[in-house]
Amino acid sequence: MSTPVPSSAPSPAPSPVAPGGLAGHLDGFVRAVRDAGIPVGISQAVDAAEILTVVDLLQREQLRHGLAAVLLQRASQRPTYDVLFDLWWPLSDRPADPSGDPSDSSDDGEPGDDDASTLDLPDGHGDERDLAERMRAELARLLLDGDDERLRRFARQAVDQLGRAPASPSGQAYFGYRVMRALSPDTLVAQLLAGLLGDAGEGGRGGLAEQVARQTVRERLAAFRAAVDAEVRRRAAAERGRERVAKSAVRPMAEQVDFLRAQQSDLAELRRAVAPLARRLAVKLSARRRMGREGRLDFRKTVRASLGTGGVPVVTHHRPRKVHKPELVVLCDVSGSVAGFSHFTLMLTQALREHFSGVRAFAFVDATDEVTRFFRPGADVAGAIARIGREADVVAFDGHSDYGNALEVFADRWPTAVGPKTSLLVLGDGRTNYRQPGLPVLADLVRRARSAHWLNPEPRRLWGSGDSAADRYGEVIDMVECRNATQLTDFVTTL
Repeated sequence: MSTPVPSSAPSPAPSPVAPGGLAGHLDGFVRAVRDAGIPVGISQAVDAAEILTVVDLLQREQLRHGLAAVLLQRASQRPTYDVLFDLWWPLSDRPADPSGDPSDSSDDGEPGDDDASTLDLPDGHGDERDLAERMRAELARLLLDGDDERLRRFARQAVDQLGRAPASPSGQAYFGYRVMRALSPDTLVAQLLAGLLGDAGEGGRGGLAEQVARQTVRERLAAFRAAVDAEVRRRAAAERGRERVAKSAVRPMAEQVDFLRAQQSDLAELRRAVAPLARRLAVKLSARRRMGREGRLDFRKTVRASLGTGGVPVVTHHRPRKVHKPELVVLCDVSGSVAGFSHFTLMLTQALREHFSGVRAFAFVDATDEVTRFFRPGADVAGAIARIGREADVVAFDGHSDYGNALEVFADRWPTAVGPKTSLLVLGDGRTNYRQPGLPVLADLVRRARSAHWLNPEPRRLWGSGDSAADRYGEVIDMVECRNATQLTDFVTTL
């Protein structure tokens, strides 16, 4: 059981929940967290219920951190958790509703007198441009002050005044991009820097003071955007229901994103998952070596020792086992159709180099070239992949995937690359553009290798459809579906 979270500065209370419905409300939140891909076991759910008894439920941030302490295992899960927490435990500026309906989280009540950040603005009447200019000036003042609570309240009012779209039959809708377009907070950077550096004088320009000020401005602008997005989601949840909003508002975590659809931000997150995967593989290889120290049976020593027990081989003797680090050959399709997948797997290849006696990487499109030279220790992976596109001889004809020709070039130019100590790893979708798949060449490579696996980023249901020869390749090599980091992790643990 986790220790209670210490009390911090007062924070806005979440929307009221009837005491009798608190357990069911928490159960719905835990289910939503689990549905988003964060593994939550029964013991963690029990701990979450215990958290409600040891934290102040009126302290929203204390509740947020307390539940996160027992439900999350990795820091990468926090953004997904925060979105769901804001949907299930929304802010409320109104007194508790006697009915205790958690879905009634509207913010129609008047703010307190101490809310100095709230403007006396008309409800959608008057000149919209003048309204935006007044709110823009107020936003600049709040960003300079750095009061997170007042900035959050201002974001709620900005969504109400500027984010409202024309009413539709389905109900009122709000959009964050309308707020950002009206206020243009990114154009306030120069004004904010001048305000933050006002006391530093000209000597603060271009130095450490300016760097700190720029970082402060970036953080406060990001906090404002996050507050606007959270308010839009809150209003959408009140209108359409939390479950429906959660399906569209929660982005898949990095390990669940398909390699073929990964964006640049996803690849940056996936890059951080490479080192743990390499370490897990190294630990497993070490465990195998420790458990299998004995080699083949030494028949002569065993028979000689059995003479002392009447010819019964009570004690067996074995020859010393020759332990060697396995060699790895990676044959990777770097055509445009699998660019995201090859990017990540080549990063994994570089991370594995320290755990294998020899890692050789080969890239191909319709021809094959060795690219090991681009992955020296300490080399930038993104730069290495860019160099492969510029310098590697991977295109021979039209630049479209030709697995048959690529396999033949590999077998002809590097006939000794695959041997009895080699693990062969092929990475690609197996789509041949209706050209010869080169099955005999692949079968010969598999026969000579110690082990051979093919990681395919396409769903299994698409193997063999169209120009895919994955089903035919699967007859001669172990074909593994590997669409995301989770499936890749499962493969690494069984390699």
